[in-house]
Amino acid sequence: MLAMTNIESKNPGKPARWRMQVNPPVFFTSAALILVFVLFSALFPQQAGRVFDTVQAEIVRDFGWFYILAVALFLIFVIFLMLSRYGDVKLGPDDSEPEYSYLSWFAMLFSAGMGIGLLFFGVAEPIQHYALPPVGEGRTIESARQAMVLTFFHWGLHAWAIYIVVGLGLAYFAFRRGLPLTLRSGLFPLIGNRIHGPIGHAIDIFAVLGTMFGVATSLGFGVLQVNAGFAYLFGLPVNTTVQLILIAAITGMATLSAGTGLDKGVKRLSELNIILAIALLVFVLFAGSTVFLLQAFVQNIGTYLGAVVPRTFRMYAYEPNAWLGDWTLFYWGWWISWSPFVGMFIARISRGRTIREFISGVLLVPVLFTFLWMTVFGNTAIALDLGGAAPIVQTVADNLPVALFEVLQQLPFSVIASGIATLLVITFFVTSADSGALVIDMITSGAAPNPPVWQRIFWAVCAGVVAAVLLLAGGLQALQTAAIASALPFAVIMLFICYGLLRALQTENEGTSMDLSIAAEAPPATAGLSWQQRLASITHFYGKPEITAFLGGTAAPALEAVAAQMRESGLVPESIQHEDRLDLNVPHGDRGVFRYTVRARSFRSPSFAWAEKSGPAPDSRHYRAMAVSSEGDQQHDVSGYTREQLINDLLNRYARFRHARRLS
Repeated sequence: MLAMTNIESKNPGKPARWRMQVNPPVFFTSAALILVFVLFSALFPQQAGRVFDTVQAEIVRDFGWFYILAVALFLIFVIFLMLSRYGDVKLGPDDSEPEYSYLSWFAMLFSAGMGIGLLFFGVAEPIQHYALPPVGEGRTIESARQAMVLTFFHWGLHAWAIYIVVGLGLAYFAFRRGLPLTLRSGLFPLIGNRIHGPIGHAIDIFAVLGTMFGVATSLGFGVLQVNAGFAYLFGLPVNTTVQLILIAAITGMATLSAGTGLDKGVKRLSELNIILAIALLVFVLFAGSTVFLLQAFVQNIGTYLGAVVPRTFRMYAYEPNAWLGDWTLFYWGWWISWSPFVGMFIARISRGRTIREFISGVLLVPVLFTFLWMTVFGNTAIALDLGGAAPIVQTVADNLPVALFEVLQQLPFSVIASGIATLLVITFFVTSADSGALVIDMITSGAAPNPPVWQRIFWAVCAGVVAAVLLLAGGLQALQTAAIASALPFAVIMLFICYGLLRALQTENEGTSMDLSIAAEAPPATAGLSWQQRLASITHFYGKPEITAFLGGTAAPALEAVAAQMRESGLVPESIQHEDRLDLNVPHGDRGVFRYTVRARSFRSPSFAWAEKSGPAPDSRHYRAMAVSSEGDQQHDVSGYTREQLINDLLNRYARFRHARRLS
């Protein structure tokens, strides 16, 4: 980890005005590779287009079988974990609780997962499968049935299983085992502390590239549809110049959202997204043929479940055609390239949930909503074409992004509905760019606790630039190639993450401990406490004022005393005091950053705690001061520690950090 400032802070308790917190090999290598790609595509667009075509053809021909098999294994793996005894393991300490309500959690899952894609492909994909099925005659009742099965297959369980593999691995190793929230942590059970070296850097670089191209692909689809919506509403021309201006404008909105943080920017926009999406969905459901759509929804799910196993392994080996590469392999590549982004994002918002709750929530709720969405929009479009009410098939063939607006035009209040759809695409665009920038910033900063906002803005701008360049270099074909190619190396990494996660879970349920730090012989957190202190800590239930006073009166002076002594030794520690958290960050150049954090956490009081008391029950929550370091240890209770005891706890963990870096 590299910490850089342009002004030496005279008050070490406050962060410098300008600073850079990055993992240099990951940040600079990723930025350089993206820059090379952008320059090549911008300066030589025709040559870039030919390269994209060749790369996609080679991958589809030689590695299509690998994509199909890998995605099937991902789905089998997550279903196994959900049904096994490992489902009871929490993504965090056993007493941890979720940070977000179910509504906010599902809203952010939906917005980050595939929001723009639903709007772009909700009409276009079912119509295309209906008109040009992989096998058989098009524009028939049978092709209409198969069109919905194929659409469900591409947007259903397999897509979210891919996200779960990455998200679950990240959440487990970060929140349960104390490793950094980066992709390399998922391979700790396999390669140990080599995750901090070149292998780990390479994993994170692949994750950054996959995330960047996956997000850029979505943004490219989104801006095409925004342009189509503005053309329908305001007569704006549909061309590359307008699309580049729209990318610039909406990326600017994403940078503003990036500056407000996860809880304000992404969370509020995600909740707005889900409200607008439900409003549009309900409108089309009731403005169209409601009974038919509900019947089709039930039948589509049944047909999908009956066909999911044979479809999973269908390669068209005996009847080769381009359909597999244009559709299934594109989607698998798109979802895999998105998995570092979506996986890290859903891991970040899922702390405190059990593995079973995580998998069932991520696998079932967004999938059912997606199926309903595809049925309402896809079956409405197919019904309009079958009945001759509108030439939807021809519209999709001529101009894919206009398909949604062509359907809305056949319904009442079409202008209002089209306006809502366009606004929804814009808000999805902003949340995708903002969330993607947040995730890439976390990867390239080595999961730094408080990286500067400008770094996230930098990556948000990069996503917009890459999307613009891909459109210039080859339109939809370039977007598809970027998604498929960037996913290939990361699919291999995901298979190793599955194996590493399984090994870690096996050690946990067998009652043994997989120590994810290097120096396992460090003394326990309670070393040095008197038995009276230990008993008082066990039996006493602290109120919030007590813990606040402990943070300000004991913990803050302890951390500042250590920081002052470190400065005399030539180190440059950064001591930061928040309202309910204290951080001590000690950078060591390319060896990383040692972090020690003490924060106030609230817990629900057990019912027996007040059984012997008479009168009204006190507040149902109690508070603890919890400490955790960057050395892979679980957070531990330091409530009631003296200043010297807290300093000793900090130094024990700092000694492990120094020892680990000497060994490496």
